[in-house]
Amino acid sequence: QVQLVESGGGLVQAGGSLRLSCSASGRSISTYIMAWFRLAPGKEREFVAAITLDGAGANYHGSLEGRFTIERDNAKNTVYLHMNSLKPSDTAVYYCNGGQAWGTLQPGPYWGQGTQVTVSS
Repeated sequence: QVQLVESGGGLVQAGGSLRLSCSASGRSISTYIMAWFRLAPGKEREFVAAITLDGAGANYHGSLEGRFTIERDNAKNTVYLHMNSLKPSDTAVYYCNGGQAWGTLQPGPYWGQGTQVTVSS
């Protein structure tokens, strides 16, 4: 089992940036595809990004690529989501996820508790 804890969310103005962190414990994340999902009020959960085991490759939700960057540091057992040029439509609870099958948009079995990101206009 791996436990995931997100941090770094908050309130930011449109056009601003945030970096979310996902710290893992219990097991090394080096054997898991790691991903971020988000859930906005009144909407379905949405895939944001995923990263390969070694961090060399990443997939993004089509509309987010170029503004968001996923990164991992296996030595620190941590995954990051760098978010730039934030828009009010990015407002959501962001969840870290582990164990996704690469190439799918379906989440793996491990979830964090989520961190709120609010972008004001």
